[in-house]
Amino acid sequence: MERRKFLSALGFITFANPVFAKEAEKQLNLMEKFGGAGAPDDEDFWGWIRESYTVSPNIINLNNGGVAPQPKVVQDAHIRFYQYSNEAPSYYMWQILDQGREPLRQKLADICGASPEEVAINRNATEGLNTVIFGLDLKAGDEVVLTKQDYPNMINAWKQREKRDGIKLVWISLDLPMTNEDDIVKAYTSAFTSKTKICHVTHLINWTGQILPIRKIADEAHKRNIEVIGDGAHTLAHFEFQVPELGCDYFASSLHKWMSAPFGSGLLWIRKEKINKVWALLSNNEPDGPDIRKFESLGTRSFASEMAIGAAADFHQVIGSKRKEARLRFLKDYWVNKVKQLPGVSFNQPDAPHQSCAIASIAIKGKKPEEISGELFNKHKIHTVAINWENIHSVRVTPNVYTSLRDLDKLAGAIKTMV
Repeated sequence: MERRKFLSALGFITFANPVFAKEAEKQLNLMEKFGGAGAPDDEDFWGWIRESYTVSPNIINLNNGGVAPQPKVVQDAHIRFYQYSNEAPSYYMWQILDQGREPLRQKLADICGASPEEVAINRNATEGLNTVIFGLDLKAGDEVVLTKQDYPNMINAWKQREKRDGIKLVWISLDLPMTNEDDIVKAYTSAFTSKTKICHVTHLINWTGQILPIRKIADEAHKRNIEVIGDGAHTLAHFEFQVPELGCDYFASSLHKWMSAPFGSGLLWIRKEKINKVWALLSNNEPDGPDIRKFESLGTRSFASEMAIGAAADFHQVIGSKRKEARLRFLKDYWVNKVKQLPGVSFNQPDAPHQSCAIASIAIKGKKPEEISGELFNKHKIHTVAINWENIHSVRVTPNVYTSLRDLDKLAGAIKTMV
């Protein structure tokens, strides 16, 4: 009962003031240690988390990998800042709200485990990665190693540089799931040559949920003086890691996925000594300078959306990275274990905990992905996404912290009926 009282009170005080947020985080950590609060199977705690969202009770949303809903506190912050801006836009946006960018940069840097002088605030991973891809000095004949399983926007960006500048793209294809990390690393290193300048690595393959051994790949690349770009669109705030420890030189992520920040928010991280190597994508008075802020010369943008990122960061920090990761992996394993023995069912993500987290990719023999996702929604109102990309043909299922076990029981029951 004490735990439930605390969780109830938490909903009112946590985000009213950063001091309360920090205190709530400490109390939750103590309760987890002594009373089990926030454990992966603590439905009291995760029920409170669910009530912090405004998700539809009539649709089971299991496509959080594309974009996640925001908890109410983030929506409220966004609306409040938006209305505030409209009182006198040029004054409140540029002279008041804009003053919050540096504290927000520090908050995001803390989550990344990085220096704030290495973090730029932007709109999504695509923008951040395009900034690097088009900002690096590459010449005709320089080679870039990437995979056919990378994200389409990044593939297209590299193809554009190939068409414009005559660089050479060296393609590898991953036969997922791959459980042997040495085989994954070898797939990259076997493509390296003396002309390789960049290795582009997707931290988590969005089609299947497989986490790649990015640090091992980066270490091998650096032995050969090859720089590494990390696509972390699906990883920041999904599971715990420190961005600098990944070994990348450049890294970008979307915050509207696992951070549950406003739609169209993201960040770019560049190792400090590499910043002046990347030309600003948009105009800047020092486009080849060493200041990370040169990548934020966007002009007028949504200050309300940007400032509301802070509320999402607080919400994430109160839950805690480790607690969140454990719950997300628990949810994935919960429904997968209920259906994996069914005839004709297979999965495209590995079983090892360090190789996948929330995302699972299911296939059913004799059924096309779009038939599976269509039946799940039309008959059961369960929203998933069909995947048909290169050698991957499956349905991606992505729960989030607000997903209940009842939702996943319905998913498992629907799959059993389908099979």
